[in-house]
Amino acid sequence: MTDLLLRDALLWHPGSAGDSLTDVLIRSGRVAAVGPGLEAGDVPVEGLGGRLLLPGFVDAHAHVDKTLWGGPWVPHDAGPGLRGKIRNGVEARPALGLPNPDYIAALLQQMVACGTTHARSHVDVDTAMGTAAVHAVREAVARLDGRITVDLVAFPQAGLLTAPGTAELMDAALAEGADLVGGIDPAGLENDPVAHLDAVFGLAGKHGAGVDIHLHDGGPLGLWQYELIIERARALGMRGKVTISHGFALGEAAPAVQERVIAGLAEAGVSLATVAPASAAPLPLVALREAGVPVGAGNDGVRDLWSPYGNGDMLERALFLAQRGRFVRDEEIEIALEAATLGGARVTGRRAGFAPGDPGDFAAVHARTAAEAVCVRPVRSLVVKGGRVVARDGRLV
Repeated sequence: MTDLLLRDALLWHPGSAGDSLTDVLIRSGRVAAVGPGLEAGDVPVEGLGGRLLLPGFVDAHAHVDKTLWGGPWVPHDAGPGLRGKIRNGVEARPALGLPNPDYIAALLQQMVACGTTHARSHVDVDTAMGTAAVHAVREAVARLDGRITVDLVAFPQAGLLTAPGTAELMDAALAEGADLVGGIDPAGLENDPVAHLDAVFGLAGKHGAGVDIHLHDGGPLGLWQYELIIERARALGMRGKVTISHGFALGEAAPAVQERVIAGLAEAGVSLATVAPASAAPLPLVALREAGVPVGAGNDGVRDLWSPYGNGDMLERALFLAQRGRFVRDEEIEIALEAATLGGARVTGRRAGFAPGDPGDFAAVHARTAAEAVCVRPVRSLVVKGGRVVARDGRLV
């Protein structure tokens, strides 16, 4: 059923959540009307009783193919640094049966129960595994039967140039259903940023796909790569189709440098995705928002060989973003929530909100304001995907 009437909801819009209750009518999976006292004939009705209604959460940076969710507890023993984690993941996953569609589906179920209605997941493509992870994730998503939609990023986690044959496998992954081209540290890991970006953007052009590049490199090296990516996006006319994930260097930069780079991001239409890392300088969310740069939030890896942490809850991720940004005022905390909802939708090229034509993707919580929802993190009392109730009180239906 994709027709639904949500009655007596308190709608959240960034900067305001009005005191008056209203109804939201969804027809054919999209918002048809908003207003008090709506009538819709025989459309099913869900009474919200004044609960706060949020746009469905968007996980703009996930790695669901790596997860061990629902499987055995595996102690974290990766070597130090990025290369140590990459090596550990490649070496340890065969014995653990990764990627495992059962684990992936279990994590997706958890995400849905927590209110996530769309995700962008980076999916490893390498010479040891080929494109198996792409198919494992697609199988798991199919099991969810439309409760969540997922865009896949063909991701050269182990390197693109440094692992001959990976570019051809990336090409195959895109032909087999991946939606975007991934990249990783063109300078710090690959040692040849120009050739790396040539390969990534070349694949994007061939397949008409977007680009999402992991950029862990900090300091001047990371900032230089920001400029290279901005230049490519501008030159190739890829406004709205390029994302930099993590991008730690921007958070470390001096205010004047941040201002220059943010202006470049805005002009070229390049978005950012962050996971609120505990050990890196946070992105300047306020300045990015003021400049109109889309910023999405994500859970990154959840309980996998990279980290034992995570639970797939984007409302908790919004809390982490707010804490990392030292946000305490309600309007600041809402910026973190925006990254987990509307911002993630912008990054992934989707509509979101309460306007006619927006997807009927929502999560309802017992809270009076958005800031309270972030700080308290109530159980999602109702989750709606495309006008269909998919979870209730923290459980799938």
